Amino acid sequence: MTGEDTATPAVSEEDTATAAAGSPPRVAWAWPGFARGLLYALPGAAVALHDPGAGMALAVGVLPAAVMRMPARRRARFMTVVVGLCTGLPMVLGSLLVQVRWVAVPGVFLLAYASAVVAARRPAGMVLLVLSLPMVGAGLSYDDVSQALGITGLIVAGSAYAWLVSLLWPSTAPPPGPPGPAHSAEQARMYGLRLGAAGAAAAGCGLALAPTHPGWPVVAALMVMRPRPQMQRLRSFGRVLSVLAGGAVALLLLRNDAPDWAYAVTAAATLALAAATQGSRWYLTPAYSTVLVLLLLLHAEPDQARARADERLWATVAGVALAYLFGLLLPRILRLPAVSRLLGAPGRGSG
Repeated sequence: MTGEDTATPAVSEEDTATAAAGSPPRVAWAWPGFARGLLYALPGAAVALHDPGAGMALAVGVLPAAVMRMPARRRARFMTVVVGLCTGLPMVLGSLLVQVRWVAVPGVFLLAYASAVVAARRPAGMVLLVLSLPMVGAGLSYDDVSQALGITGLIVAGSAYAWLVSLLWPSTAPPPGPPGPAHSAEQARMYGLRLGAAGAAAAGCGLALAPTHPGWPVVAALMVMRPRPQMQRLRSFGRVLSVLAGGAVALLLLRNDAPDWAYAVTAAATLALAAATQGSRWYLTPAYSTVLVLLLLLHAEPDQARARADERLWATVAGVALAYLFGLLLPRILRLPAVSRLLGAPGRGSG
């Protein structure tokens, strides 16, 4: 599973003033966030002392709360549990898709296209696009549906705990709401076709080249690809570097046969750092999720740690390359005058 990206980073409450003055810092730091992250980490770290796998699954469930800004109103914080469900249940769907492997490729395409269209119509649809859809890809790595269900239960339990912890903070005045969908229906359909093609190609590559965890390139492609080219370029390079950093930390523990307490400390430190740096401009979330996911997957087979870390890195590179192809290169090709004339379209498409 790739809890990687169970959420997108947002500017933290502590960094609102910095963000208002200009771009947030490359690496932001907030001590209140660090303390909140430690609170979030308590159940995962405690369970990891006896069962590292279950502890890491709980930590993955808490991770979205750590990397996202806490909603201002207490009643809105139940969204943390909704995010947990939107993280875990799509994993089960991906696990069901991979039971008949050829179904996974068209299945990812159709789900990606539908998510892009819904996201253009309703702001809440963005949760499907940026969170649920990549987690369908993560589910492709689980051909045992019962295992996916078990991990989903722990993820939702972790998110429920994070919601209860968030209620300790009082309600505040909510910030201005986000703008509505900025893309027309036609732009959404075109983007959905490209997003679906990227996801389907990544699923095909994963099934052919990474049979152990075929969902990894799918998650990378769908988490990196964005409608706006500038955002995608930043995420593409940042994601590869973040995965490298997170993989190095996990590999250090796995290769040295670390005791259970080391897993507990790592889970706590990862969540505390994620919460403290949530306002950063650099794309740090994949580093935190990679640590937790690799430890979740490989704590019982540390002898395969290096091979799995290499597999994850190359799967990430493949997914990012496909996102670049369908998200950045293909729109440029379609806007070329010769191609536009051939397709009977104007020289400048919707992108």
